[in-house]
Amino acid sequence: MKTFCGRANPTTGALDWVEESEEYDYHQEIARSCYADMLHDHDRNKKYYQGIRAAVARVKACGKKVIILDIGTGTGLLSMMAVTAGADFCYAVEVFKPMAEAAQRIVEKNGFSDKIKIINKHSTDVTVGQDGDMQMKANVLITELFDTELIGEGALPSYEHAHQNLVQEGCVAVPHRATIYAQLVESELLWSWAQLQPAEVDGIRLVPPPDVGRCAGAHSVCDIQLSQVSPNNFTPLSPLCKMFSVDFSKPVSSTFQSHSSRFVAQSSGQAQVVLSWWDLDMDPSGNIVCTMAPGWTYQQPKMAPWRDHWMQSVYFLPVESRVTKGDELSLTVCHDDYSLWYSLQSNRQHDIYLTTAPPSRPCCTCQAHMVWTRPRFGELNDSQRTETYIKALCCVLRKDSVCLSVSDGSLLPVFAHMLGAKKVLLRKKLSCVELLEMKPDQLTSGDLESHKQISVLMGEPYFSTSLLPWHSLYFWYCRTALAGLLQPSATILPCSATLHMVAVEFQDLWRIRAPCGKCEGFDVTPMDEMVQQSLDFRESHEAEPHPLWEYPCRALTQSTAIMNFDFTECVPQQPISSQGSVPFIRNGCCHGIALWMEYHLTSDITVSAGLIKSITEQGDCEWSRHRKQGVYFFRSPWESSGDGRAGVSYSFTFEPSSGDIKMDFSFKCQQ
Repeated sequence: MKTFCGRANPTTGALDWVEESEEYDYHQEIARSCYADMLHDHDRNKKYYQGIRAAVARVKACGKKVIILDIGTGTGLLSMMAVTAGADFCYAVEVFKPMAEAAQRIVEKNGFSDKIKIINKHSTDVTVGQDGDMQMKANVLITELFDTELIGEGALPSYEHAHQNLVQEGCVAVPHRATIYAQLVESELLWSWAQLQPAEVDGIRLVPPPDVGRCAGAHSVCDIQLSQVSPNNFTPLSPLCKMFSVDFSKPVSSTFQSHSSRFVAQSSGQAQVVLSWWDLDMDPSGNIVCTMAPGWTYQQPKMAPWRDHWMQSVYFLPVESRVTKGDELSLTVCHDDYSLWYSLQSNRQHDIYLTTAPPSRPCCTCQAHMVWTRPRFGELNDSQRTETYIKALCCVLRKDSVCLSVSDGSLLPVFAHMLGAKKVLLRKKLSCVELLEMKPDQLTSGDLESHKQISVLMGEPYFSTSLLPWHSLYFWYCRTALAGLLQPSATILPCSATLHMVAVEFQDLWRIRAPCGKCEGFDVTPMDEMVQQSLDFRESHEAEPHPLWEYPCRALTQSTAIMNFDFTECVPQQPISSQGSVPFIRNGCCHGIALWMEYHLTSDITVSAGLIKSITEQGDCEWSRHRKQGVYFFRSPWESSGDGRAGVSYSFTFEPSSGDIKMDFSFKCQQ
């Protein structure tokens, strides 16, 4: 049986659907999963273990047998904890077949196969009875069904069904309770990810269209490592508000609900953004707490546990509003079975809303939020970046310039028009900007009408289908397809690009790829073997995209330009290769290679999609918030002494036929 998988094609800028073997899809799922991250999360594991011990003890104190239902068992870790704590039997439910099979091997390896039954089903399909999956209903419910938004993985419907069908009335639950917290803030940085802001072009203020300015935006959560957003980047307008709690030991409803928290504004400012996270109380007393609070809420931020499977949530209000210190306000959160959204009212408005309809879910009416990602909004709103492009355009534009822009959702055509270009072709006519509804390789001289040939071909470049940094080389393929329509002296902006690399030591991100071996005393090597097998399957072991501004790392080598792509020339017929080595200049543990593109708009103006400042003497890196970088993880890390005697050898090959870049790395040590 075959399966169709989407794959970015840098030569066409499209998402191609290719036929793969039936194993391909789940190998990708496993290779890119967070299973290792969860098992490396010692704080999570410890708190669950404490909660499970307490739950088992409470049931046994009543003289009852302890029957566990573990929904979303994954590796079976929590079930093994329960049996070790004294549970009589565990039903462990896991819907993902490869993971269920791994859990079975792990349970057997640890000697618990007589006490734990792995059920490879969705929990809503599990049956109870003499011939059912479970012989009896459970009296202890253990789950790990949560995502960054708490309910985004369907936790509420699963709990609802479990209480109705799979557990006894009055069951004990681990975790016992979840509580969602929120804080209203003003943040120029975060708000730039929500709405298109005005821009200055040649002394003229460029304002977004009214339908864009009035749009409430997309309601979907923006999940990030909030610890990496400095408190200097936002102003709290409210105290931290407790929005609502869910008691998992009682019947749970997945129907629409709304909850409000009243507060007095502690600062004046623009109400724009809601920062949110949640806590898990593992026991009824609230003495065993697993919190998702960001690091800057701790007295010692470095003591905050790191996890990537649960982060923090950023929500954008439908409209920003002015708040004055001392205002009496109500923050309202609504949720359905899978998502949350927030709104802000004065207390008087809130009292009126209580007797009418609750705030509706925000939805995009301008279509921009359906096309642009949150980082893309931030990129378009980056005034310094905009100034760089305007400076470059001023260097190349003349009054008779005929420009063609090749990028997705770019403002460059508008900038070029405002800077005096004679004609700007984009793809519907809009004043002196003409929209051409076709791909670059479909463009003919007839489409240029009386303009004959293009004098300036420009791009950021940005394409919505790009996953890895070099996928934006689609611009090069467009330039090649348009060669016959370019003036002999045509300007290409950017004129070239370089691929850069640096060997790095990750502060925490290494955990998502590191084998676990033993977790809390249990042998989980079958999971390590399963993940490694998937990483070995096809291209799963190659570079993967990550927003490195969220994941601190230290550079152990110098930043090195390893490949150059000359856009003034057409894509070559033959592959481009590059080999070399870079020495380790700092001590540390090398976990992998960070990769990014830099675009040379002119001979002396460059825009980086990776490092945006020089690496510090200590090796600290500052990364662009707008684009994801490529990360190549080593199977085994390398300990560097930083004396320059050891280093990383590299080999890169750009394949023009596919637009892909093959890479290989090895460690070398000079004697």
